[in-house]
Amino acid sequence: MNSRRALIVRGGWSGHQPVETTDLFVPFLEQNGYDVRIEESPEIYADAAAMAETDLIVQSVTMSEISGAAVKGLRDAVLAGTGFAGWHGGIVDSYRANSDYLQLVGGQFVKHPAKAPEQIRGDGADSFLPHTIDITDLGRDHDITRGIDDLALTTEQYWVLHDDLNDVLATTTHPARSDQPWHRPVTSPAVWTRSWGAGRVFVATPGHDPDVLRDANVRTIVERGLLWASRGSSA
Repeated sequence: MNSRRALIVRGGWSGHQPVETTDLFVPFLEQNGYDVRIEESPEIYADAAAMAETDLIVQSVTMSEISGAAVKGLRDAVLAGTGFAGWHGGIVDSYRANSDYLQLVGGQFVKHPAKAPEQIRGDGADSFLPHTIDITDLGRDHDITRGIDDLALTTEQYWVLHDDLNDVLATTTHPARSDQPWHRPVTSPAVWTRSWGAGRVFVATPGHDPDVLRDANVRTIVERGLLWASRGSSA
């Protein structure tokens, strides 16, 4: 039996392929000494005994709802040292109506701007824009992003509301455009960490689908982030 325990919680909107994306990381976690448990509902968070023995929670639940007891259980677990980690809408577009959850995560997806009107075709790629994930000065020295250069992606570019408790390791900038209502470039965090009590939170906004998560740099950032967030991490 492995010495550490990871809990994957997945579900919500199927467009983010929560099963396929989380399955990408199960072998990695097992190879790094975790017993992996998978749950299809966030209500596991209300089980205090299960939370007490969990070192890392990996969540991929876009939108959906959560009970007050489950949010309290999640917050209590992170406060006590359980790591909480995820990517894209599975962590920053979860449980939109719950302010206690949003405070824990430190960011909320609000938009992924679409292509210019003349490029819209009415399919899922309308919001796939070429953009850059820019590593910050803090990120260049952080265990999660050290040695990774700015990376170019063509996928959804998240506009995120956030607060200054986050340690931002990478950003992305939405340019001012004549077809959009904002009047100057807007920079959003793209990768961040957050300390919460004895626990750690890790968020990466890239990760719309398995193809994005298979990008070598994105995958490295996520894998390092999972280990960094876990209880007992030496990083």
